[in-house]
Amino acid sequence: MLLHGFPQTHVCWHRVAPALAKDFTVVCLDLRGYGASAAPRGDGRSTYSKRRMAEDVVAAMSELGHQRFSLAGHDRGARVGYRLGLDHPDRLERLALLDIVPTSIFWTQIRSGSFSAPHWTYLAGPSPQTEDEIGKDPVAYFDTLLARWSSSGSLDAFDPRAHAAYRAAYMQPERIHAFCEDYRAGATSDVEADEADLAAGRSVACPTLLLWSSYLTRGEAAKAETPPQVWKRTFAPQAEEVQVDAGHFIPEEAPEATLAALSAFIKAGAS
Repeated sequence: MLLHGFPQTHVCWHRVAPALAKDFTVVCLDLRGYGASAAPRGDGRSTYSKRRMAEDVVAAMSELGHQRFSLAGHDRGARVGYRLGLDHPDRLERLALLDIVPTSIFWTQIRSGSFSAPHWTYLAGPSPQTEDEIGKDPVAYFDTLLARWSSSGSLDAFDPRAHAAYRAAYMQPERIHAFCEDYRAGATSDVEADEADLAAGRSVACPTLLLWSSYLTRGEAAKAETPPQVWKRTFAPQAEEVQVDAGHFIPEEAPEATLAALSAFIKAGAS
């Protein structure tokens, strides 16, 4: 199972999935509210929680006949991935998390000033004001984020066809609402779920790979713990780690490194 992040769709795996499919059965899913998936109205808290999204993934894989599977998630998809690993440990064989730290920890970093992510607080803002503001020019808003988080600072990292697919999705008002609801859940129920698991001493049981970019350690973040250090003291104490010289969009900016890391990691579980 390959899961995308914000503000993308399953298409973000187009440079990796075909090669993975030579050795594995590959499922690429659009998260709730993204791409071609349903985008229900949110309640500002739980409709787009990673717990609910993880349940979506479990249901989809059950429908396809996969009771146990490996999962690789990027960005928001990685947040769904580790929540699935905590809530449904019997379903995951292996878990790869691309370019994140746990949600509760990241909110702490934002509030302390050790990492700047103004879109987190903005998208989690009140409804419908935030949606209305973005809806005035969604292409400008989301394209700016895509460019800002890439290593080049431009849209050059993205295949024009993939970028067109992202634009087609984030120009839809119901998708804009879903994105905001995703971040509202991230600021509330997702943090609470993380904190409850940390307090209980829970961690992801399956083998875990951390694939992280230089984007996560630039600027003020360079003075903080590295992503592997954070994961190893929280939810993935035995995790393997691979750093990639790329911007945030690892599957598209460093597809060869992504493919090599994921292939080796998943194959190790079959040996």
